[in-house]
Amino acid sequence: MLSVGSNLGDRLAHLQSVVDALGADVVGVSPVYQTAPWGPVPQPDFFNAVVVADGCEPREWLAMAHRLEQSAQRVRTERWGPRTLDVDVISCRQAATGTEILSDDPDLTLPHPRAHQRAFVLVPWLALDPGAELTVAGRVRPVSDLLAGLDAAEREGVRRVDDALTGPVT
Repeated sequence: MLSVGSNLGDRLAHLQSVVDALGADVVGVSPVYQTAPWGPVPQPDFFNAVVVADGCEPREWLAMAHRLEQSAQRVRTERWGPRTLDVDVISCRQAATGTEILSDDPDLTLPHPRAHQRAFVLVPWLALDPGAELTVAGRVRPVSDLLAGLDAAEREGVRRVDDALTGPVT
């Protein structure tokens, strides 16, 4: 599962570029949400969404995320700064069993170590998959419970927009 965000340029087009690049591997796409930036850097609001896709191993997803960001001319100048496109690998599952893959590798920690703290990830994920679960501190937790545990202002700051991403035509 990938979380995608953009707050520079044509935000919707940047998010759509991810769905288009993944093509037939896309299983589902969440609605688009507008959120205030997370972190200390003043900047425009983000558009955020979640994309569920099959077909790659975790390291392949990470490489794909980096390629997509580069294609959108993302420049990494400061942590939590504005960006044309941010693609985070949130969670991966084994194709055969559906079991969540756990990794503490510093290059790719799975699940994403801060996903459970970010309403801009949890809200779109729940809209796409109301039964979603995420392992946090070694325990499988319903994403709905993780979201409920966040500050109300954090949850309310994730606002659905009328713009939508389109998945592949099958």
